[in-house]
Amino acid sequence: MASHNLNKAKKIKFDEFYTKRADIEDELKHYKEHFKNKVVFCNCDDPSISEFYQYFSTQFDRLGLKKLISTHYETEKPSYKLEIIGDINKDGKVNIQDAKETKLKQNGDFRSDESIELLKESDIVVTNPPFSLLREYIAQLFEYNKKFLIVANINSTTCKEIFPLYAENKMWLGYKQGAQEFLVPDYYDNKNAYVAKDGKKYAKFGNICWLTNLDIKKRHEELDLYKKYSPEEYTKYDNYDGIEVGSVANIPMDYEGNMGVPVSFLYKYNPEQFEIVGADFDLAGAVIIDGKHKPKPQRFYIESNRKYARIIIRHKKVKK
Repeated sequence: MASHNLNKAKKIKFDEFYTKRADIEDELKHYKEHFKNKVVFCNCDDPSISEFYQYFSTQFDRLGLKKLISTHYETEKPSYKLEIIGDINKDGKVNIQDAKETKLKQNGDFRSDESIELLKESDIVVTNPPFSLLREYIAQLFEYNKKFLIVANINSTTCKEIFPLYAENKMWLGYKQGAQEFLVPDYYDNKNAYVAKDGKKYAKFGNICWLTNLDIKKRHEELDLYKKYSPEEYTKYDNYDGIEVGSVANIPMDYEGNMGVPVSFLYKYNPEQFEIVGADFDLAGAVIIDGKHKPKPQRFYIESNRKYARIIIRHKKVKK
């Protein structure tokens, strides 16, 4: 069986990353007011092991949930869903013991007709969706006008299908930033995986974020700036009318033009303080490198040196 799973994992895009309970609790503690009397749907979780489902089932009363739904995914056969609506067994508390299991006719894929019907019923989706299907997953959430809080790779912010959602303030980053560990199957073979003291295998990544369209206090906190602009310190791009700002802390408070900042800026983005103009993959102009003309370079250059991915921002109110 292990050999079969390993071969299968090599043939398909690996997406079996299970979020740890501590990471879920650390992020969701900031969102309590959003869940009262709401239907929460965990549509990319195996409820038998999902810490998202475990979290909401134990916090059902504290959050004041109306209903909790979780669907199990099977690759090639019908699956099931679990629902909690209250203290069904009358023991004075709401927990996993109150779950009702219902068989599905389909396999529980978030794209299946049955899952879409459950999505329509829900108010907020909270889960760790397949990273390889993130574009399709987010598109579905917006198609059905759903509130959400999901785990993702921050590199997805530079995808052409996803970035406009940030620029238009339809989606933003949550609280937790940086490294995060995921429980993975035993057959997962990668340099970032290790077996912990509990005997389980984990994989650690440094580029994980939370994506949401639930309003949070963090996105209204003003970023404190202390640097002032000087042409000697802030170089202009070869192929775009803007200056390079290598770190968020170095954003000049008095510059009125376009500024290129790292993707990590999105963790500090306050829509009342800044405007997101666009991204390098759309804005980068033609450039000549080693005598060769590049009409669509996708990145900004300084003295013929390619820069990392950049977001272009402007101050909404410049401080002098």
